[in-house]
Amino acid sequence: MKVTSMVASRMLRGVSALALVAVLGGCSGLERLAQIGEPPALTAPENPTTRPGYKPVQMPMPALQPASYNPNSLWRNGSRAFFNDQRANKIGDILTVKINFNDKANIANDTTRARVNKEDSGVDNFFGKTKLPLMGAALPTRIFTADSSSISQGSGQIQRQEALTTNIAGVVTQVLPNGNLVIEGRQEVRVNFEVREMIVGGVVRPEDIESDNTIDANKIAQARISYGGRGQLTDVQQPRYGQQVLDVLLPF
Repeated sequence: MKVTSMVASRMLRGVSALALVAVLGGCSGLERLAQIGEPPALTAPENPTTRPGYKPVQMPMPALQPASYNPNSLWRNGSRAFFNDQRANKIGDILTVKINFNDKANIANDTTRARVNKEDSGVDNFFGKTKLPLMGAALPTRIFTADSSSISQGSGQIQRQEALTTNIAGVVTQVLPNGNLVIEGRQEVRVNFEVREMIVGGVVRPEDIESDNTIDANKIAQARISYGGRGQLTDVQQPRYGQQVLDVLLPF
Protein backbone atom coordinates (compact mmCIF):
# COMPACT_ATOMS: atom_id res chain seq x y z
CA MET A 1 0.00 0.00 0.00
CA LYS A 2 2.84 2.32 0.89
CA VAL A 3 4.62 1.59 -2.42
CA THR A 4 1.46 2.37 -4.37
CA SER A 5 1.10 5.68 -2.55
CA MET A 6 4.70 6.63 -3.36
CA VAL A 7 4.22 5.78 -7.04
CA ALA A 8 1.02 7.82 -7.18
CA SER A 9 2.78 10.74 -5.52
CA ARG A 10 5.62 10.62 -8.05
CA MET A 11 3.17 10.43 -10.94
CA LEU A 12 1.30 13.42 -9.55
CA ARG A 13 4.51 15.42 -9.30
CA GLY A 14 5.41 14.44 -12.86
CA VAL A 15 2.02 15.51 -14.18
CA SER A 16 2.31 18.81 -12.28
CA ALA A 17 5.73 19.44 -13.77
CA LEU A 18 4.44 18.74 -17.28
CA ALA A 19 1.48 21.04 -16.71
CA LEU A 20 3.80 23.78 -15.50
CA VAL A 21 6.00 23.40 -18.57
CA ALA A 22 2.93 23.50 -20.81
CA VAL A 23 1.65 26.66 -19.15
CA LEU A 24 5.03 28.37 -19.33
CA GLY A 25 5.72 27.32 -22.91
CA GLY A 26 2.22 27.98 -24.19
CA CYS A 27 1.65 28.62 -27.87
CA SER A 28 5.16 29.96 -28.27
CA GLY A 29 6.67 26.54 -27.62
CA LEU A 30 4.25 24.84 -30.01
CA GLU A 31 5.05 27.37 -32.72
CA ARG A 32 8.77 26.78 -32.28
CA LEU A 33 8.28 23.01 -32.51
CA ALA A 34 6.30 23.48 -35.72
CA GLN A 35 9.12 25.60 -37.22
CA ILE A 36 11.93 23.11 -36.64
CA GLY A 37 13.98 22.94 -39.83
CA GLU A 38 12.18 25.93 -41.32
CA PRO A 39 13.30 29.57 -41.43
CA PRO A 40 11.31 31.98 -39.23
CA ALA A 41 8.26 33.32 -41.02
CA LEU A 42 8.07 36.97 -41.95
CA THR A 43 5.25 39.08 -40.57
CA ALA A 44 2.63 39.98 -43.17
CA PRO A 45 2.24 43.71 -43.93
CA GLU A 46 -0.61 45.14 -41.91
CA ASN A 47 -2.35 48.34 -40.96
CA PRO A 48 -0.81 49.47 -37.64
CA THR A 49 -4.10 51.00 -36.52
CA THR A 50 -5.88 47.61 -36.67
CA ARG A 51 -3.52 45.79 -34.32
CA PRO A 52 -4.94 44.75 -30.92
CA GLY A 53 -4.13 47.33 -28.28
CA TYR A 54 -3.48 50.15 -30.75
CA LYS A 55 -4.32 53.53 -29.25
CA PRO A 56 -4.24 56.86 -31.09
CA VAL A 57 -1.62 59.27 -29.78
CA GLN A 58 -2.97 62.16 -27.73
CA MET A 59 -0.78 65.20 -27.17
CA PRO A 60 -1.43 68.71 -25.80
CA MET A 61 -2.77 70.79 -28.67
CA PRO A 62 -2.68 74.59 -29.14
CA ALA A 63 -5.71 76.52 -30.34
CA LEU A 64 -6.33 76.17 -34.08
CA GLN A 65 -5.34 79.19 -36.15
CA PRO A 66 -7.40 79.94 -39.28
CA ALA A 67 -5.49 80.16 -42.55
CA SER A 68 -4.93 83.70 -43.80
CA TYR A 69 -4.14 84.89 -47.30
CA ASN A 70 -2.67 88.13 -48.55
CA PRO A 71 -5.01 90.25 -50.66
CA ASN A 72 -4.82 89.50 -54.39
CA SER A 73 -2.27 86.72 -53.78
CA LEU A 74 -2.27 82.94 -54.07
CA TRP A 75 0.39 82.69 -51.36
CA ARG A 76 -0.87 81.49 -48.00
CA ASN A 77 0.88 82.79 -44.92
CA GLY A 78 2.99 80.08 -43.27
CA SER A 79 3.42 78.06 -46.46
CA ARG A 80 6.85 76.56 -47.16
CA ALA A 81 6.67 76.44 -50.96
CA PHE A 82 4.59 77.87 -53.77
CA PHE A 83 4.40 74.67 -55.81
CA ASN A 84 2.98 71.32 -54.72
CA ASP A 85 4.94 69.91 -51.80
CA GLN A 86 5.77 66.19 -52.13
CA ARG A 87 6.55 65.78 -48.45
CA ALA A 88 4.34 63.57 -46.27
CA ASN A 89 1.44 65.49 -44.77
CA LYS A 90 -1.59 63.19 -44.54
CA ILE A 91 -2.56 59.72 -43.38
CA GLY A 92 -1.08 57.02 -45.58
CA ASP A 93 1.85 59.11 -46.85
CA ILE A 94 5.31 57.57 -46.62
CA LEU A 95 8.53 59.22 -45.45
CA THR A 96 12.04 57.94 -44.76
CA VAL A 97 13.53 58.03 -41.28
CA LYS A 98 17.32 58.39 -41.16
CA ILE A 99 18.74 56.68 -38.08
CA ASN A 100 22.29 57.51 -37.11
CA PHE A 101 23.07 56.76 -33.48
CA ASN A 102 26.57 56.76 -32.06
CA ASP A 103 26.20 57.01 -28.30
CA LYS A 104 28.85 56.39 -25.66
CA ALA A 105 28.49 56.69 -21.91
CA ASN A 106 30.86 56.03 -18.99
CA ILE A 107 29.50 56.18 -15.45
CA ALA A 108 31.43 55.26 -12.29
CA ASN A 109 30.32 55.53 -8.67
CA ASP A 110 32.25 54.72 -5.49
CA THR A 111 30.78 54.98 -1.99
CA THR A 112 32.38 54.29 1.39
CA ARG A 113 30.57 54.60 4.71
CA ALA A 114 31.85 53.86 8.21
CA ARG A 115 30.30 54.24 11.66
CA VAL A 116 31.56 53.40 15.18
CA ASN A 117 29.35 53.42 18.29
CA LYS A 118 30.35 52.92 21.92
CA GLU A 119 28.10 52.92 24.99
CA ASP A 120 29.57 52.90 28.50
CA SER A 121 27.70 53.49 31.77
CA GLY A 122 28.69 52.94 35.39
CA VAL A 123 28.49 54.16 39.00
CA ASP A 124 31.50 55.79 40.65
CA ASN A 125 30.05 56.44 44.12
CA PHE A 126 26.87 55.97 46.13
CA PHE A 127 26.11 59.22 47.94
CA GLY A 128 29.82 59.84 48.24
CA LYS A 129 30.65 56.28 49.33
CA THR A 130 32.76 53.89 47.24
CA LYS A 131 31.26 50.77 48.87
CA LEU A 132 27.74 49.48 49.21
CA PRO A 133 26.09 50.37 52.59
CA LEU A 134 25.92 47.53 55.15
CA MET A 135 27.51 45.10 52.64
CA GLY A 136 30.91 46.67 52.36
CA ALA A 137 31.21 45.44 48.78
CA ALA A 138 32.82 47.68 46.18
CA LEU A 139 30.51 49.51 43.80
CA PRO A 140 30.37 48.16 40.24
CA THR A 141 32.17 50.73 38.13
CA ARG A 142 30.68 49.35 34.91
CA ILE A 143 27.01 48.41 34.68
CA PHE A 144 26.55 48.39 30.90
CA THR A 145 29.12 48.42 28.10
CA ALA A 146 28.39 48.02 24.39
CA ASP A 147 30.53 48.52 21.29
CA SER A 148 29.44 48.41 17.64
CA SER A 149 30.99 49.29 14.32
CA SER A 150 29.85 49.04 10.68
CA ILE A 151 31.56 49.60 7.36
CA SER A 152 29.82 49.70 3.99
CA GLN A 153 31.60 49.95 0.67
CA GLY A 154 29.97 50.03 -2.74
CA SER A 155 31.17 50.65 -6.26
CA GLY A 156 29.52 50.55 -9.65
CA GLN A 157 30.60 51.18 -13.22
CA ILE A 158 28.71 51.36 -16.50
CA GLN A 159 30.32 51.44 -19.91
CA ARG A 160 28.00 51.63 -22.88
CA GLN A 161 28.62 52.22 -26.55
CA GLU A 162 25.97 51.96 -29.24
CA ALA A 163 26.18 52.61 -32.96
CA LEU A 164 23.38 52.19 -35.50
CA THR A 165 23.16 53.70 -38.97
CA THR A 166 20.30 52.81 -41.29
CA ASN A 167 17.21 54.13 -43.06
CA ILE A 168 13.66 52.90 -42.68
CA ALA A 169 10.45 53.97 -44.37
CA GLY A 170 7.48 54.89 -42.18
CA VAL A 171 3.85 55.60 -42.86
CA VAL A 172 1.73 58.40 -41.43
CA THR A 173 -0.94 56.79 -39.24
CA GLN A 174 -2.45 59.90 -37.70
CA VAL A 175 -2.55 63.68 -38.14
CA LEU A 176 -2.84 65.54 -34.86
CA PRO A 177 -5.01 68.68 -34.57
CA ASN A 178 -1.93 70.93 -34.57
CA GLY A 179 -0.65 69.38 -37.81
CA ASN A 180 2.00 67.11 -36.32
CA LEU A 181 2.23 63.63 -37.83
CA VAL A 182 2.27 60.29 -36.03
CA ILE A 183 4.44 57.85 -37.98
CA GLU A 184 5.24 54.18 -37.68
CA GLY A 185 7.52 51.98 -39.73
CA ARG A 186 8.50 48.32 -39.63
CA GLN A 187 11.19 46.48 -41.54
CA GLU A 188 12.12 42.80 -41.56
CA VAL A 189 15.09 41.17 -43.29
CA ARG A 190 15.61 37.42 -43.25
CA VAL A 191 19.10 36.00 -43.74
CA ASN A 192 19.18 32.19 -43.66
CA PHE A 193 17.47 31.23 -40.38
CA GLU A 194 17.58 34.63 -38.67
CA VAL A 195 15.19 37.57 -39.06
CA ARG A 196 16.43 41.04 -38.23
CA GLU A 197 13.59 43.46 -37.55
CA MET A 198 13.43 47.19 -36.91
CA ILE A 199 10.50 49.23 -35.64
CA VAL A 200 10.32 53.01 -35.48
CA GLY A 201 7.52 55.30 -34.38
CA GLY A 202 6.82 58.72 -32.92
CA VAL A 203 5.56 62.23 -33.60
CA VAL A 204 7.18 64.56 -36.15
CA ARG A 205 6.65 68.15 -37.20
CA PRO A 206 5.98 68.71 -40.91
CA GLU A 207 8.54 71.54 -40.77
CA ASP A 208 11.28 69.03 -39.83
CA ILE A 209 10.69 66.88 -42.91
CA GLU A 210 13.36 67.70 -45.48
CA SER A 211 12.71 68.45 -49.13
CA ASP A 212 13.61 64.86 -50.14
CA ASN A 213 10.88 63.56 -47.78
CA THR A 214 13.32 62.34 -45.12
CA ILE A 215 13.65 63.14 -41.43
CA ASP A 216 16.40 62.53 -38.88
CA ALA A 217 15.51 60.21 -36.01
CA ASN A 218 16.68 62.78 -33.46
CA LYS A 219 13.84 65.07 -34.57
CA ILE A 220 11.13 62.54 -33.71
CA ALA A 221 9.28 63.26 -30.47
CA GLN A 222 8.20 60.32 -28.29
CA ALA A 223 10.49 58.21 -30.47
CA ARG A 224 10.29 54.45 -30.10
CA ILE A 225 13.03 52.64 -32.00
CA SER A 226 13.60 48.91 -31.71
CA TYR A 227 16.26 46.85 -33.44
CA GLY A 228 16.51 43.14 -32.77
CA GLY A 229 16.02 39.72 -34.23
CA ARG A 230 14.46 36.31 -33.92
CA GLY A 231 15.49 32.92 -35.14
CA GLN A 232 17.97 30.18 -34.32
CA LEU A 233 20.83 32.46 -33.26
CA THR A 234 18.58 34.49 -30.97
CA ASP A 235 17.19 31.31 -29.39
CA VAL A 236 20.69 30.09 -28.56
CA GLN A 237 21.57 33.40 -26.91
CA GLN A 238 18.53 33.28 -24.61
CA PRO A 239 18.40 31.17 -21.41
CA ARG A 240 15.92 28.32 -21.38
CA TYR A 241 12.38 28.85 -20.08
CA GLY A 242 13.06 26.88 -16.90
CA GLN A 243 16.13 28.94 -16.08
CA GLN A 244 14.23 32.19 -16.65
CA VAL A 245 11.48 31.01 -14.28
CA LEU A 246 14.02 30.09 -11.60
CA ASP A 247 15.75 33.46 -11.99
CA VAL A 248 12.44 35.16 -11.21
CA LEU A 249 11.24 32.90 -8.40
CA LEU A 250 14.41 32.03 -6.47
CA PRO A 251 15.16 34.69 -3.82
CA PHE A 252 18.85 33.76 -3.45
